Order: sequence, then structure tokens, then C-alpha cells
Amino acid sequence: MSTAKQWARDLTMGTRFAFAGGREGWIRALLTAVGVGLGVALLLLTTALPGALAERDRREEARLNYTFGEQIERADDTLMTADTDTEFDGRDVRGRLLEPEGDKAPLPPGLREFPAPGDMVVSPALRELLDSDGGELLRERLSYDIVGTIGEQGLIGSQELAYYAGAEGLAGRAGDGMVGRIDSFGNPDPVVEEMDPVLMLLVLVVFVVLLMPVAVFIAAAVRFGGERRDRRLAALRLVGSDGGMTRRIAAGEALAGALLGLVFGAGFFLAGREFAASVEVFHISVFPSYLNPSPLLALLVAVAVPGAAVLVTLLALRGVVIEPLGVVRTARPARRRLWWRLLLPLAGIGMLFPMLGQGRENGDFNQYLVTGGVICLLVGVTALLPWIVETVVSRLGPGSVSWQLAVRRLQLSSGAAARMVNGIAVAVAGAIALQMLFAGVEGDYTEETGYDMSLAQMQVRVPEGSELAAATAKFEETKGVRKVYPLSEGYFGDRPWNKDPQRTAQLTIGDCATLREVAKLPSCADGDVFAVRGGEYDTDTPSLSRPGQKLYLEKSISDSSRENVVWTLPEGLKQADSVEDPTGTRRGGFLVTPAAVPADMAEAVTGQLYLSVDDSVPYADEYIRNTAAAVDPLAYPMTWNSVERSERYDSIRTGLFVGAAAVLALIGASLLVSQLEQLRERRKLLSALVAFGTRRRTLSLSVLWQTAIPIGLGLLLASVVGVALGTVLLKMTSTPVGVDWPSVLRMTGMGAGVVLAVTLLSLPPLLRMMRPDGLRTE
Repeated sequence: MSTAKQWARDLTMGTRFAFAGGREGWIRALLTAVGVGLGVALLLLTTALPGALAERDRREEARLNYTFGEQIERADDTLMTADTDTEFDGRDVRGRLLEPEGDKAPLPPGLREFPAPGDMVVSPALRELLDSDGGELLRERLSYDIVGTIGEQGLIGSQELAYYAGAEGLAGRAGDGMVGRIDSFGNPDPVVEEMDPVLMLLVLVVFVVLLMPVAVFIAAAVRFGGERRDRRLAALRLVGSDGGMTRRIAAGEALAGALLGLVFGAGFFLAGREFAASVEVFHISVFPSYLNPSPLLALLVAVAVPGAAVLVTLLALRGVVIEPLGVVRTARPARRRLWWRLLLPLAGIGMLFPMLGQGRENGDFNQYLVTGGVICLLVGVTALLPWIVETVVSRLGPGSVSWQLAVRRLQLSSGAAARMVNGIAVAVAGAIALQMLFAGVEGDYTEETGYDMSLAQMQVRVPEGSELAAATAKFEETKGVRKVYPLSEGYFGDRPWNKDPQRTAQLTIGDCATLREVAKLPSCADGDVFAVRGGEYDTDTPSLSRPGQKLYLEKSISDSSRENVVWTLPEGLKQADSVEDPTGTRRGGFLVTPAAVPADMAEAVTGQLYLSVDDSVPYADEYIRNTAAAVDPLAYPMTWNSVERSERYDSIRTGLFVGAAAVLALIGASLLVSQLEQLRERRKLLSALVAFGTRRRTLSLSVLWQTAIPIGLGLLLASVVGVALGTVLLKMTSTPVGVDWPSVLRMTGMGAGVVLAVTLLSLPPLLRMMRPDGLRTE
């Protein structure tokens, strides 16, 4: 018989044995299928992730109302739009005001018709929030009547908060980038930016780190029920099969579990796909239609998982002697060798070594070497951990009864214990390395904003046409506001702005108390005017600071038809020295108190309010945003932060958190399945110990020790490998090496927490298995 036919026959026979072994066989096959299925589901999710992110970007691009640049003329196919984004309870709310100017005005994606003035169309998640008790403050801010729901094509995620509201009179307020006229949605001139090499390195490492634990868990899942399987294989030897045939039949059993696992995985994925519509992780949500795995990658998973099952089983049985009268596994196994286990991490470092010191400028990181190097280092954890567990437990001394039971069990089957925690160790090692890399390069993608957070924590832009004094009074009465610093701003030129002024200077209007926050004043009374010295990038103020000098106020596009506002510098001009204002900049130009400002100039400048917020007041920010909406729908409140990050860096970091949450969930579920399988195999042993008088507490503690010892060793090894990998990655980016110890402790603590939770969840089935009737045999 040809080799191919032998393999096909034996694999088929093994598949039949997996499902024809009675209740025990089915339970073993189902546990294997569940373990493999969880891994397959996450692999399918990973293959669908790039397409989901691309679809989110496409929909965001398709609904963009691009209002910057040269304004188009009004026509039958034009639409006035205004950006009215806001925030509620830490979540972004996307808002747009719409005013069609003709019958052919473009409809935003997801809308069937334009809402009338005073009406709005909302996303399903926003409607749910507004109808809930927790949405009262937001309902006060968005006081429009809800007349419809935005369709899926107009949203980037199922949990996105968004609305479109009807408006009037937007044409008179165009020109500031927030209000503008468009004739189509989408970016007319999209620019594709090249990915920073360091960010590309981050993406590669994130994917490898998230997928490696999945692969490790699948490899462990196909070996469930190893001891019972070996006894069946001995029976096969007794009826005449040779060693090769026996191993192929065992591989067939693993293949059956893997194939059933593919079916389970597809079911888990489809269920998770529908469930994804109802959750939001780190402010990211998707629609089920986004999660369509790449056909090629899905086919690769379908082929690789069964193939890996067969390969892992054959490799696992290399050191097992299967004879007709039993399996020689536990008589005194040969000690594991260390030398070849060190080759994997050394090979990984060897692959990454040529890229050390390349940094960002020369950072042409070879994707294959990076991927291969990181994989080798992480797989090295799975190779080293069995040797470390075996070496340590063989030297453990006597102790309590529970300790001795656990240690003896580990000494007899240290490999099974190491397999159970391999996935945790790989996940923690990768997470530590990534945290070190993120912490090291964060400074390159984070910059100080310069805001004086001790003076103000929020800023509100008051649009032209809104009276600044009235707005100031409303904010001063708002709950949670300590103090308001009002300033009006504009720019002067030495000639009308349509004639391109040669010299320009900044204009700042405010009362004496507020002006003292932006300049050092010699003395101040209402009606004073100051010329500022020492402003950043201010070179023209000294030459313009002559009494009688005519200055022309800059006009916005919306008031281009208005006559020029001309102001003459008065006599008695005072000098002031610039200091850092609340935004961290040094202003130049002229400071003017309200009594010195003519009415036409007061109407043509833009107001800015800097707010000192009382953090002890619950929802203070929301009260401020509600007041801003009451002052003017286009008033834009902004919460200050001391630092700001690159959007791409932030999105990669968010993707890591989302993926890590999914991997941790898989780790917990797979560990629980593995723990239950081990307890099921030892049911009769546990029942016998209880029948002889062993306390249940002692057995429960022994199970905890059996888990705690390998996981402690695994986390220690993971910390060493993670720090080593993080150091190499930082060296590759030419970043100073520093260990982020809080992150190391946090990652190891999370891994230990998952194991503790799994152990606690396995206690109820453990107690049920300790009953003496577990000794009953059919």
C-alpha cells in the first residue's frame, strides 16, 4: 500500500475513533473542539480586522464635509454645513447642521431626506442615550426634535453617537472652517501619508504579539486527553498495529478535534460578529458587516489549524514508547535538554540584530526579519518553560499534604502543566515588550500643549455676532465655573486686507484683570491701549505703534461685503511686556480695554473665553458645554490637556488595547477548558483520595498549587524574555533603553489574575468530582 493511502487510512480511522469512543470520546472531542474553536474564532477576527478598519476609514471619508480652502458659489446643488461636534461623559458626539440651498443639494450618507430646521436625525446609539436617564444633560444640549435615524452607511460604528440637524442662516456665517458650502461629500483631494517606519514596526509587533498566544493555545488544545488517548493507543498495539500506524491514528484523532474546532470556531466567530454590534471597546465599535475575513487568510486558517494538529501530535509522541501492555511515559522520563531550547531566542535576536540602531531616519525595517525574530523569541518561551518547570519542581522539598500532592503531580507531568500556562507566558512576554516600546517612543509622538492648566482648564470660542459680555455673564453663572477670562481677538494691517498689508499686528481686547494674564502692565484703567513688546514672531508692532496710525481690521469671508473697519491709534499709547498667556504663547500687537473699542470693531472680532473649572462639581464639563450650546450652536468648547498625541500612534495603541482584551478573554476561556479537562481525567483519583479521608480543602489547595507554581515560573520567564525583546526593539528605534517597571508589574499581575479567576471558576466542578460515587465503573 502506498504511503499516501496508509496515511489516509490511518487518519480516517483515528477520526472514527474520536467520535466512536462513547461518552468519553465525545466529551474529549468536544473539549478539544471548544479549545481549538476559541482560537480559530480569534484568528478569523484578526483576518477580518484590517478590512474592518479600512471600511471605517472609507465611511469616514465618504461623509466628510470638506469646508476648507476656496469657497464655492451658491447653486442649486450646494449645501451649507456647520460642524457642531461635542462630547458627553468622555464620549465624542459627531454633529452637523445642514441647510440645503437647492433641490439637488447632496444628501449625507445614511440620510433619506434633510431634516427641517429644529429637527434632527440621530444614530441608534445616540437615540438610546437621549432616551435614557443618564442622557438628560445631553438632551438639554441637543434640544432638537428627533425625526429619524441615520442609516448604517452614515456611521463608522454601531455605538457611534452622531446627529444631523436642520438649520437656517448658515450662509452668513461661513468662512471659519466650521461653516462652509459644499456640493458633495468626501475629501476632494485625499492625501495618502507614508507610514512612519517606527509606527510600522509597532504595527508588525502588535500583530505578532496578539496572534502568538492564539497559536500556542490551539497547539495545546489538540493535546487534550493525552493520558487516556495513550491507553487507547496501547490497546491498538495489542491488536497488531505498529508504532507508525499508532501515531498516525493518534494524529487522526487530533485532526478530528481540529476539524470540529473549525466548525465551532466559525460558529463562535459568527456569534461574536453579531455580538460586536452591541459593544464598544476603547471607544471603538463596528457593524457586523465590517467583519468579513479575507478569503485567502480564512483559507490559510482552515488549512493551517488541522495541519498543526497533526504535526503537534506527531511531535508530542516522538518521546513516547507505546507498547501493547502500556505507555512508557512516566517511568522516569529522560531529562529535557537545554541547549536546543536556547537556539530559538538566540535565532530571534540574530534576526533582529542587523536592524539595531537604524532609528526613524534609516528605519527601513525588514518586515520578514522583524516578524521572524519576534516569533522566535516568543516561541522560545514555550520551549524554555517546560525545562524550567521540570528543573524547579524536581528540586522542590516537602511541605503540607496539599503541597506534596501538587508537587508530585507536577513532577510526573510537568509538560502538561507547562503547556497550560505557555499561552499566558507568551502573551505577557509580548505585552511587556510592547509596553516598553510604546513607553520608549511615546515622547516622539507626544508633545506638550503649553496650556497653563493652573489658570484655566477649558476654552470656549464665541463666534462673531455673539456678544462676548453676555456670554461671559452666562458662563459665570454656570455650575462648576470658578472664573471666566474673556478676550476678543483679531488682526490689524497697515492697509486694507484685500490689498495685502505689508505689516500686521495682533489685536487683543479684554478688561484689565484679564489683560494682566497676557502681559505685564505698568498700570491699567478702562480706556487704556497698550503696545506689546516681546511677542513671539512679532516684528511689525514697533513700527505701527505711532499715535494716529490707521489700522485695518482683518475681515472673515462671511463679512467680506462689510465695509473695512478702520481704527486709529489714540494718543497716550502705553507700553507693556508680553508674558505667556493661558495657551502658553507670548502675544504681540495691541492690547485694548473695552472702553477704547468702537462698536463696529467689537462686532467684527472673535471672542475666546478661558474657564477655570471646579473639578469637585460632578459633570462640570457638561454644564459648560450646555451653556456654550445655549449661547450659540457654533460656540466650540474645548477641554485642555497638558499633552497631545499623534492620531496614528494613538490609533495603534488603541488597537493594541482592543486586541489585548480579546486575547485575555481567549486566555481565560482556554485555560478554563484545559483545567476542566485535566480535572475530568483525574476524577477517579480525586474520588479515591476523598474516599480514603482526604479533606476537600486539601485537594482544592493542591489544585491551586498545581496552577500557581507553573504560572509563577512562566511569568518570571515572560518578564525576562519580554524585557529582553523590549530592549532589542528600543535599540532598533535608537531610543534610550528604559524598563517600564509599572507596566511589567501590571502585565504580570493581569496574567496572574486570569489564572486565579480560572482556578476559582474550576472549584465548583472540582468539588463535584470529589464525590465517592466517582469511583463507579461501567
